Order: sequence, then structure tokens, then C-alpha cells
Amino acid sequence: MAAGPTTAEKRGASTPKESSEGSSGAGARNRTFRAPGTRALLLALAVLLLGAGGFWALYGSSWFRVEQVRTSGTAVLTPREIEAVAAVPMGAPLVGVDTEVIEARLRERFPRIGSVEVVRSWPHGIGLKVTERKPVLLMEKGGKFIEVDTAGVRFATVDTAPRGVPRLVLDSASSPSLRRFGADRLLGEAVRVRGELPAEIARDTRVVRVTSYDSVTLELTGGRTVFWGSGEHGPVKARVLAALLKATPKAGHFDVSAPTAPASSGS
Repeated sequence: MAAGPTTAEKRGASTPKESSEGSSGAGARNRTFRAPGTRALLLALAVLLLGAGGFWALYGSSWFRVEQVRTSGTAVLTPREIEAVAAVPMGAPLVGVDTEVIEARLRERFPRIGSVEVVRSWPHGIGLKVTERKPVLLMEKGGKFIEVDTAGVRFATVDTAPRGVPRLVLDSASSPSLRRFGADRLLGEAVRVRGELPAEIARDTRVVRVTSYDSVTLELTGGRTVFWGSGEHGPVKARVLAALLKATPKAGHFDVSAPTAPASSGS
């Protein structure tokens, strides 16, 4: 009589089947986790929907449209003038407003504007931040006054002279400096001298007279005059002049053209 299979043999016989089933189950699980195509498709679809929704919100909806324009920084110009020329498209999508075109339009129309920034103020506003040029000298012509800023730019003509701004006289028609340097260079020297004056002296300055490149004269209140010379060593000359004015308050003429050897005279 043949002996039946032992327990070990039964165990061994069942091993391949169990192993095969285990392998088959693991493979099925691996195949389930390995379905990147569906997941990637869903992710791409979500991104597409978000992008489309964002585009619609910015361009198609009424949520982010221009409803107001605010102007700041004006002194001589008025907000109404600025906004009329800016011509911001009311009701347009805020994101679609061409800020660079508006800035260029304003600078071209108003030379008085030194800089302008057009900014979006979410969700419904456009801000126009204006910085106007400020005159430091005036050139009189035909009964009117041309305003000159710190960069030597002649930016506006006005009927009435602004208070506290000195008048520039380019008295250099027969000067060799005019032929050598040109009127713009001499104007630049005058602006340079004016910019280096201490505030208290600048307030008292009524005329900056340029005869040549190295001959600049200041006419102050009280009939006082200052021979400045060239524009070189301006900060030193300014300090020396301030000291002279304090040391000899009754003098009528001051010479700081050679700041190491200043002089004052007259009364």
C-alpha cells in the first residue's frame, strides 16, 4: 500500500500555486497604481479649467474693470487736465489697460511732467502718480517767463513769474564763451550755480547773470552782488559766501571766484 503524501509534500505542492496567486495579485495591484495617464489627464484638465476661469474673471467678467481714476502729485496742473489727456478706458478690463501708452501720452502733452507712473489699483481703479518739474530759474522773453528746472530743461512758459525763483540773464551775446560752449552749456552752468546755493542765499537771489563761462554774477536783495566766477568749486564757494555775508553784513559786493582768497567791499 502506497504511502500518502507527507505534510511537507502537501505544503510544498501548494507553494507554487500560492506563489503564483500572490504574484498575480501584486501585479494587478501594481497595474492599478501605474495608471498615470488618467491622473495626468485629470490634472491637466483642472489646470485648464483654472486658467480658463482666471482668464474669464480678468477679461470677461465685471469683477475687475476700470471704474475710477485717481490723480496725485499735481501742483500747477489739475487732476482734471491730467485725466482728460490720460483717457483711461472706463469699463475696460483692468488687466488690459496699456499703462505705458498712457504714460507716454501724458509726458508728450505736458512737458511740465517730470515723471508719471500709471498703476493698477485692484479691483477697479487706475492711479496716475505725477511728479511735476519745479523751476529753479526763469528766462524772461516777450513779457513772459520760461521756467527752467534743475536739469536745465525749459519746460513751460507762464505769464506771471513764480515767487522766489531767480531770473536768469544770459548776457553773453558778444562773449567768446557763447561760440565755444553754446547757450545750452551756459544755461547749464547757471543752473549748476543756482543749485549749489545754500537755501537762505537762494531765497535772497533775484538774478543770476551769465556773461561768459567763467563769469557768473548773482544779484541779491538789498542791491548786493556776488561775483561767482565759473561754476567750478561750487560747494566751497557757497560755504565761503555764507561766511562772508555773516562776517561783513554791510558789504555790498562779494567776490568768491577764488574761494581761497575771497573778498567783500562797499556798503
